[in-house]
Amino acid sequence: MSPDRMEKNAAIPTHVAIIMDGNGRWARERGLPRLAGHRAGAEAVARCLRAAMQRGVSYLTLYAFSSENWSRGPQEVADLTGLLCYYLRHKARELHAEGVRLRFIGDLSRFDDSLRAELARAEELTRHNSRLVVLFALSYGGRGDIVQAAQQLARAAAEGRIAPEQITESMFASHLWTAGVPDPDVIVRTSGECRLSNFLLWQSAYAELVFQDVYWPDYSEGHFAMVLDQYARRERRFGARPAASA
Repeated sequence: MSPDRMEKNAAIPTHVAIIMDGNGRWARERGLPRLAGHRAGAEAVARCLRAAMQRGVSYLTLYAFSSENWSRGPQEVADLTGLLCYYLRHKARELHAEGVRLRFIGDLSRFDDSLRAELARAEELTRHNSRLVVLFALSYGGRGDIVQAAQQLARAAAEGRIAPEQITESMFASHLWTAGVPDPDVIVRTSGECRLSNFLLWQSAYAELVFQDVYWPDYSEGHFAMVLDQYARRERRFGARPAASA
């Protein structure tokens, strides 16, 4: 492997997380129903997965359905969950053949039995794959993630299985829905909005943030490459002093 190739690989983030935003506005500006935006967004997911695999990213987390999305109209919720079910039935085996592992994080208990069964089947089918691990955040909220982890540890302390002073950051992280997954190196939000919207609040402590002014259905391999290029130019210090200049 050439030195240039090694340097390029060193600049590739291990974990990219994306807030996929703008499906509704994309559809509205074209005079289309919101479902058309969500369908176009699913096509963008496929492009994003291809780009992540081509560039050597190991983990990709996609914010697909937030805990706040349950407050949307019942028809839109039904459209979103139906589209997810369709995607899993028709794409899981294809992703499996490409070496993709699928994981689903969030309060999945809020979904109906049929969708939960599809999620479980996709996870089981792909669980031994390692080319790219894709986490779909569904019915997910960062605050809810922290609360459920705290509840688990509180129960353990109340039952005498751990002492409160034994709780460390690493122990807490092991009870989050993302347990076993490295924290994201970079978090991306599309559509021009500049906020996290309750996404990976604990895990994002040292993530680089990139905001892109493109609606998610228009997201391309080129947009993903721009994220990686920005990441490669940034100096990550994790609170340490910058290195002294030569």
